[in-house]
Amino acid sequence: MSHAISKGVNRRSFLKTMGAAASLAGTGTFVSISRAAAQDKFKVSMQLGWLAGNGNLGEIVADKLGYFAEEGLEFEIVPGGPNVDGVASVASGRSNLGQVSSSPSLLLARSAGIPIKCIAAGYQQHPYTYFSLKKNPIKTPQDMIGKVIGTQATGRILLRALLAKNGISEDQVELKVIGSDMAPLMTGQVDAITGWKTNVNALSVLGDERVDMTLWDAGIQLYANPFYTTDSVLAEHGDKVEAMIRAISRGWGWVRENQEEAVDHLVERLPNVDRDSELKAVPLVVDYSFSESTKTGGWGVMTRENWQAQIDTYAELDQFAKDAPAVDDIMTLDILDKTADVRPKVG
Repeated sequence: MSHAISKGVNRRSFLKTMGAAASLAGTGTFVSISRAAAQDKFKVSMQLGWLAGNGNLGEIVADKLGYFAEEGLEFEIVPGGPNVDGVASVASGRSNLGQVSSSPSLLLARSAGIPIKCIAAGYQQHPYTYFSLKKNPIKTPQDMIGKVIGTQATGRILLRALLAKNGISEDQVELKVIGSDMAPLMTGQVDAITGWKTNVNALSVLGDERVDMTLWDAGIQLYANPFYTTDSVLAEHGDKVEAMIRAISRGWGWVRENQEEAVDHLVERLPNVDRDSELKAVPLVVDYSFSESTKTGGWGVMTRENWQAQIDTYAELDQFAKDAPAVDDIMTLDILDKTADVRPKVG
């Protein structure tokens, strides 16, 4: 994924988005389940907030190998775009299940009264990273003091959270809003720039001069690619939600063991992606999907403690439109528990 984290939404922009929810019924990052017209199957229509890519390897493989079909599901991917709001799409009632790029989007939505709940974490750690160069390296948050940090507008809140977590005053760091390419870093306009570590193609211009400091290592530990649904879908179609998580988790398990073939399936599904770049990216994608936690908890595992820490961080920065959501309102371990015998337990 090359898009920036979509969590840095401020209160005003988020409420504006929620107000437009009804008009966004057909857009967003979501997985919609409906009864297929011609067959006795449920159709899974997975619409992305951005273009499909290596973050969808598990789903693409699960479809290719027939894992969805084995669960009585039909699967399709619908690409999104820059103005797509997946949470609003789910809130409209047309979509039943969803996936967003980063977990705080779900915190903000639940705070605003949207009845959604996370059911699995696609990436165990977030790939969001601050990239610098060896001639002027930023390896720790303290190295940011006196430096210019380039990020997308949605990354403002993440930088604020990082600085607060590490006891650094915001006036000690200069923030410059930039686009998504690496040019400002290469030309010296900024001392560090943000992006996803899995975006190998965009990062290639930095070569062996690149220095990484991940948001996770800096103390802000978010989940990436979390799957979510609404309270009503969990109550009425919980068995189909379990079926989708079983299929996707099996797909990711296969990707981990067959990385080159998985890239071949990706290229077959998405002919415009660069195979060589994806071969370099897939080990990173697998590392974010599987960790020490998945050895015991299985693919998709998450913890109440991590979610509570995220809630606390955003509450301290006054990011919630209303009250901070309760941890049991924003996530459930029920689907993971019910699929524990299938989800790959490797790390």
